[in-house]
Amino acid sequence: MTSHQNTQTMKPATAAKKLGVYLEATPAEFQEGVVSRAELNALQTDPPEWLRDLRRDGPHPRPVVAAKLGVSISGLARGGVTEALTTEQIEALKAESPEWLQKERATQAEVRKETVRIKEKNKEKQAKQEQRDK
Repeated sequence: MTSHQNTQTMKPATAAKKLGVYLEATPAEFQEGVVSRAELNALQTDPPEWLRDLRRDGPHPRPVVAAKLGVSISGLARGGVTEALTTEQIEALKAESPEWLQKERATQAEVRKETVRIKEKNKEKQAKQEQRDK
């Protein structure tokens, strides 16, 4: 019996998400087709010019915008940013440093500190448990 292996494919939206680009800014042939796992790997390994341009200049999807600004996606929404932004727009926001951005960055820093604290606490708890189990 021979096994037949199907090619894994994904919707363009999924591929765009994995590539970290805004789907609506990709070429029409990318948006209208399906992307195989091999094609995705090829795009990641040797990105074509359009992909390099999108990654460099945008427009960027919200997760990328949030990361570049150092805030959460929810923080973007609270700040009124609901659309994709270009690198230029992101840099302008950073330079302007509106109050909402400062507040959201501070909130994100607190969240990160709390996450580290909890992780450390759990490590200590696990170490104590391992000591008791010996």
